[in-house]
Amino acid sequence: MIGLHKQRLSVDGKFFRLDGERCFLKLVSYGPFPSPEPDHAVEFREIRDLGIHGIRVYGTPSDKLLDAAAEVGLIVFVGFDWPWRRVFLGGGDQAIYEQAKIELRKELADWGMHPAVAACFVANEVMPDMANWLSPVRVREALEGLIEIVKAEAQHLLAAYASYPSSEYLEPANADFTAVNVYLEDEEEFRSYLKRLHHLAGDRPVLISEFGVDSLSMGVEAQKEMLGWSMRVSQGEGMAGWTYFSWSDRWLIGGEADEMWGFGLKDRYGLLKPAASELGKDWVPDFPMPMISVIICVYNGDDRIGAAVESLEALRYPSYELIVVDDGSKDSTREVVRSYPFAKLVEAQHGGLSAARNLGARVAKGEILSYTDDDCQVDQDYLFWLAKSYAENGWDACGGPNIPPKAHYEDEAVVASSPGAPSHVMLTDVEAEHIPGCHLSVTKKAFEALGGFRVQYRVAGDDVDFCWRLRAAGFVIGFHGASFVWHRRRTRLVNYFRQQRGYGRAEALLMKDHPEKFQKGSGARWEGCVYTGAAASAMGDSIIYHGPVGLAGYQVFWNPMMPMRMLDRDFRYPFVELKLWIARCLQPIVRKWSRFYYGYQTVKGLSCEKHEETECKVMKAELRELVLPVLINEYRARVLDVLKEHGWQESGSYDAWDLYREGMYAMLVSELIGHDAWRVRVRFLAPLSEFQKLERELIEFAGH
Repeated sequence: MIGLHKQRLSVDGKFFRLDGERCFLKLVSYGPFPSPEPDHAVEFREIRDLGIHGIRVYGTPSDKLLDAAAEVGLIVFVGFDWPWRRVFLGGGDQAIYEQAKIELRKELADWGMHPAVAACFVANEVMPDMANWLSPVRVREALEGLIEIVKAEAQHLLAAYASYPSSEYLEPANADFTAVNVYLEDEEEFRSYLKRLHHLAGDRPVLISEFGVDSLSMGVEAQKEMLGWSMRVSQGEGMAGWTYFSWSDRWLIGGEADEMWGFGLKDRYGLLKPAASELGKDWVPDFPMPMISVIICVYNGDDRIGAAVESLEALRYPSYELIVVDDGSKDSTREVVRSYPFAKLVEAQHGGLSAARNLGARVAKGEILSYTDDDCQVDQDYLFWLAKSYAENGWDACGGPNIPPKAHYEDEAVVASSPGAPSHVMLTDVEAEHIPGCHLSVTKKAFEALGGFRVQYRVAGDDVDFCWRLRAAGFVIGFHGASFVWHRRRTRLVNYFRQQRGYGRAEALLMKDHPEKFQKGSGARWEGCVYTGAAASAMGDSIIYHGPVGLAGYQVFWNPMMPMRMLDRDFRYPFVELKLWIARCLQPIVRKWSRFYYGYQTVKGLSCEKHEETECKVMKAELRELVLPVLINEYRARVLDVLKEHGWQESGSYDAWDLYREGMYAMLVSELIGHDAWRVRVRFLAPLSEFQKLERELIEFAGH
């Protein structure tokens, strides 16, 4: 499309919309360039003609660049450039971050309203040693503060942080999408990591914000092959977009022209490489799409069922049927369903949710049964992604995320961010322990072998019992992050608490059927990780795999509890925040009381006094720091070697400290303070006498 876009880029569940249409976004990084700069108008027409939607720039764009992009219909992702490779928080260093906030507001005033600008990256690849030095939680909160500025000054822009695997735990909670730079040269490893990104992102889209291949070291044909499969695998795994790094081999780094790499689609003479021909070759689905029976069970849902049925009428899937089981409604639910001729209405006496679900399965014609609820609206492609997952993995059951839609009321916003939501529980990035019934599918063969749902679960708990029995029988439950449904949970707090009371009652019943799955004093004991729909990121009690001396290439992490979804930005004012606080406090009480009332005797659990005492000792310890002179980037590794020569040993891979020796600990960070100018800071937990000795040794080493 030539000219300005009619509608700005927006988020649509796990995907993007451009000009009102869902698209797989293709971007290319552009610049910075050594002098002379290219003719943007000429370059952008060439970029557009290759089928690319937009460009990613790493600093302040000129008006000339933005105008040229708008003229040909390219969107621009702007990177805000500030000193995030410096120690930017705490004490005198805090001024760096405060100045960054001022500069961001100034920049947004310059380019934030330009029609070509679609999104802002508030930083790019904060290094893991820096995150460890400052604390991952503080760094994440700093990134969130910058995103809040973008949303306040230019609300129409999407905002995110461009992460990478070595510090994936810094994902901001308030970003509009998850962006990750991924350089993996093996197709299967790349595919596997993309599956993980769905869980890191939670409810939101995933953009591959950089993928590149060096044609000088790999060859132009390898570059072509790898570009092609990386783009198509990204499409096939349900990513929202993909970015190639970079447009040209003419690239400026650290103020100087780079002569060592050849990542560009164009060479240094301005000629396109063979890899550019792959950009127009989209992923073509090639898997069986069996008949799927979608089953909705409803009881007194005349205010909800119409929207649910209409969403199913808009599905983009070649072979499916819709079965609505009315469980003895006393309102006008049946009349509403009959107004949609394509829906098959099955009428029943009121027997509860499980009985209704079993009845739907008996009349279903599909090879796969897909259950959803009357308060859900399905995504247009949710069956497509389910079918793909079944075809590729041979699952016996499968599901995906359930995402709350935009809240209309205060209570609805509070409920969306409150605990107790239907959640998937993952054993790995692809295998699930539990899938909520609002988006649960199962092969008819496995359903019949299991005997269906157990009818004693009339309101809730049926999906938990069903999944536990599936796994006990040797069946495998899968998950696909791109297959989602919109789930409007409850619009009033009183109904939310009634729901939580019902969940507690269901847990009391589950405890009788599955006593081994529960622990004294609390709810179910899951083997896997319970995902809440919020983006997964480091919290105070997270366990991060740093690797030896913090150098692991993939610093994966584990949270004992996942964070909750953030409160909708439109409802962030004190009274609503108070409601949310009350809901989060009362929910576990209501649920626990219900378990107790309906048959569960609580027993006081173990205390964690020992853990707290350990923490207190660490908190009381005196920390000392040392700044070493400016040298080269590799200096951190050299300092580590010197310390190890003096008897220091590498800490465990999950330890935030890099080294230890006889009760003392050390941590090191590299800090970029100017063009190709680095320095190292060292933090010790050691007695004063030992610190002074170490200081003399390291300064003597630095002098050489």
